[in-house]
Parts: sequence; C-alpha cells; structure tokens
Amino acid sequence: MKNSITAIELSLFANRVEAICDEMGAVLQRTAFSPNIKDRLDFSCAIFDHEGALCAQAAHIPVHMGSMAYAMRSIVQGFEWRAGDMIILNDPYLGGTHLPDVTVVAPVFVDACLVGFLANRAHHADIGSDTPGSMPISSVLDEEGIIISPRRLVRDGVLDEDLLHWIGQQTKNQTQTTGDFSAQISANRTGLAGLSTLVKGMGVKRYQQSLLELNNYAERLARSALQAIPDGQYEYMDVMDDDGMGNENIAIQVRINVCGEQIEVDFSGTATQTAGNINCPISVAAAGVYYVFRCLMPSHTPNCDGSFKTISIKAPEGTLLNARYPAAVAAGNVETSMRVVDVVMGALANAIPDLIPAASQGSMNNLAMGALANEDNTIPAWDYYETIGGGMGAGAKHNGLSAVQSHMTNTRNTPIEVLEMAYPIRITRYEVRAHSGGEGLHHGGDGLIREYEFLSPTIVTLLTERRRNQPWGLAQGSPGCAGKNSFNGQQYPSKRNWQANKGDKLRLETPGGGGWGKKPN
Repeated sequence: MKNSITAIELSLFANRVEAICDEMGAVLQRTAFSPNIKDRLDFSCAIFDHEGALCAQAAHIPVHMGSMAYAMRSIVQGFEWRAGDMIILNDPYLGGTHLPDVTVVAPVFVDACLVGFLANRAHHADIGSDTPGSMPISSVLDEEGIIISPRRLVRDGVLDEDLLHWIGQQTKNQTQTTGDFSAQISANRTGLAGLSTLVKGMGVKRYQQSLLELNNYAERLARSALQAIPDGQYEYMDVMDDDGMGNENIAIQVRINVCGEQIEVDFSGTATQTAGNINCPISVAAAGVYYVFRCLMPSHTPNCDGSFKTISIKAPEGTLLNARYPAAVAAGNVETSMRVVDVVMGALANAIPDLIPAASQGSMNNLAMGALANEDNTIPAWDYYETIGGGMGAGAKHNGLSAVQSHMTNTRNTPIEVLEMAYPIRITRYEVRAHSGGEGLHHGGDGLIREYEFLSPTIVTLLTERRRNQPWGLAQGSPGCAGKNSFNGQQYPSKRNWQANKGDKLRLETPGGGGWGKKPN
C-alpha cells in the first residue's frame, strides 16, 4: 500500500466526499413534501469521522453546518452505534439549534469498523408549536414545539414506526411531516451507499489516512490565511433590537485575541439570557464565528475540522449566546446568529479593514404563518415559513449585492407560483427596495419589498431585526436603511404575532447593507 497521498489524490478525495454530501442533498430535496425543504432548500448535509469531527459538507446552510461541526462529537458519544441505526434529535441543549431544525444521524460501518457518520438537518415549518409555522413569540422552550432528545429512529435498518407516528401526530399535517422525515432517512441511505462504496474501494486505512491528510491540508490553509490578521486584541459591540418581550437594545460584545496563529473569540460582556426567544445555544454562536473566519480562507479550503483548529470560542453560560435550559431559542438560530456575524466582522474590521465588508442586512426577516383547522375540518390546517433576502454590505473593492440571502442563511426564495398554489396567499408586490443600501465610495446592496394579501384568516408571526438599529457602514460609509414591517398601512414592531383576516395585507421592507468609504463630492 502506498504510504503517501499525492496532491492530485487528495484533491480527488476531497471532491468525492463533498459530492456524496451533494448527492444526499439532491435526494432530500427531490423526495421532500414541504415547500420549505423542496423549494426553499432549508436543509444541510455533511460527513463526519468516527469521533464526530467534520469531514465534508455541501454548500448548504452556514448556521446548520457550523453548529453541527461544533456539537457533533457530543452527539455521537451518547450512543452505542450499530450498523443500520439512525438517531433523530432537535433539542437545542443536546446538539440541536432550534426545534424546527431536526437532525438525522447515521453511522457508517465497513467490515465491522465504524468509519464515520452521515447527518442531515432540515427545517420543518411545523414541529408541533401551537403557533402556525412553529416560530412563536415564545418565552420558554416548551412553547416552541415538541422536543426530541437524541433517540433511535431506525434500529438495525428497521424504522421505528411508532416514534415517527408520534412525531407526526404532534403536527397539523401528518402526511407532510412523515414524508419529510422519510426524505431525510432516504438522504442518509444514499450517503451510506456512496460513502461505503468509497471506503471499500480505498480500504479503511487508506480512507482514514486521506481524512488525516485532508484535515492537515485544511489546517495549513487556514493558518496561512489567518496570519494576515495582526496580533492584538480587537473588540466590538452591537445590539439586538429587542426580544419580543419588551427588552430592547440587547448587547452582544466580542473580544478577539489574536496571538500568532491562535485566535480566541470571547463573548464575555454579552447580555444575560433574556425573556424572549433570541437566546441560542453556544453551537449557534460557534456557527457564526466559524462562518466569518471561513470567509477569510481561500475558496478551495476543505470544509472540515482542520479549518477551525486554531479558533477557540468562549461564551459565559447563562448569556444570550450560551443560554441555559429552558430558555426560548426559536429566533436565536436565525436572528442572533446574524448579529454574531456582525460583531465578529466589526471587531476584525479594526484589524484588517480592507478585507471586511460593512454590515449586511442583519436579519433573516422570518415570516411564519398558517391556520388551524376548524371543528369539521372543512377548512384545513396549514403551516408556512420563509426567510426574505435583503442588502449585503459593501467592501473596499465592491458594492454590496442587492436582494439576496446573506451570511447565516443560504436558502432560496420560494417562487410566487409555488406559494400561491400551496397556500391561501397572494403576493401583490415583490421588488428591490431602491436606495435602501448605505451610500459611500461603494454603496451597500438594496433590500427587498414583499407584500402579502391573505385570502383567508391567517395567524401570522414576525421575527425580524434591524428595524430600529441600522446595518452599519465602514470607513465613513453610511449605514443601510433599517427594515420596516407594516400591516394594512400601520407600522408593526420587529416581533409580533396576530391574526390577519381575508383581504388584509402585510408588507415587509427588508434592510439594506451598509456602505463602504466616503462618498465622493
């Protein structure tokens, strides 16, 4: 057997394992039932080694992948794994992010040897919350839906029908829910077939050696890229607009200590966990940190554990970024993760100003809605959830992009035709929000305007940010415009739940990105 792996062999190996993740994602998309998964592509797929370290991932959702990379080791250590098993979980305090994101994990055995794990994480618009869309204005975790602690969904290749039935019963559309879970199982089975074939063809020892080389290569690239950050201590503070419970301007503070190739990201000074649902587990904070530093690395850096070896993260327990059970976390995964990116980038802008862009929109602009069935079921229950794009921040060499998903979200826009066919909603306006990006030498990207007309009574929940505090500019660039929520012409706050009636209209104007540099006279 050859003792070394050539650069060409390593490149082929990296592409082969990533291709398995891509294939898993294609199966999940094509077999899922809900628009949230099959159309918006709100899911992620990855491969891990036998200890739970990240080996490869597809270019899916950053907040999914970074949080799995951080938490997977603790997940896999809690079971005695056997071939044919799969576990399911969504508990944010046991490896999850927020309850709608449900993860299915499968071990990979070759010749009775555990060589790794496959995992996919998908967002379910209905996970049993009383509020349609399962993104409520909540104050404790139990209000956000069913909590699935890690448990076996498949044992020795046999599906636990009772468990799947129980999960489906907690939702409003059992057929859609169980169909989406079946799609997640199918995605893992596709990955199992692909990875098993790869490992058998290479041999277990050669596969493990290739993983070691891949991580070493990624670490070398990461160290080289991060050496561009001068030694020093860099700080930044930004705020969340509010928590939906009356608490406003909630601080997130970061201190980045750079010493040679070692980087410590310390969130001491961040506000304590709050009454609303913008809290998050530390895995979500880690996802934001990993994302920022990954953006500073070459595009060909493998997405594996070696990329983050030099980065350590500290967030005191009981704070917004490392909440204690039973703190509510529904919006932490989507909104607070975006602010983590903002503060880390804000701190790094003090060190490497030409490499860091101004703030992007800073919100996923979450909209959850649906209806409960009436007593005789003549009006069916339905759930829908989406995030909406906005403006990206400008940089030293470029304008910001307009009307795009940014940073921690990477989902697609739900096509209007799909939305209107599936639900009693009409989209009456969908356009770029002109001149909402910040001015500067390079201007920030513009946000979006999206207007909904409700065709039947609908329960609506908004979880948005940057409605009060604008996305900041850099190098004397102007901030982007704050977002606006309005209902029948009346301005609504960033976080609210209410019932809309037939004919009512909701209009969301998403934030623009910050500008970079002083605008010429």
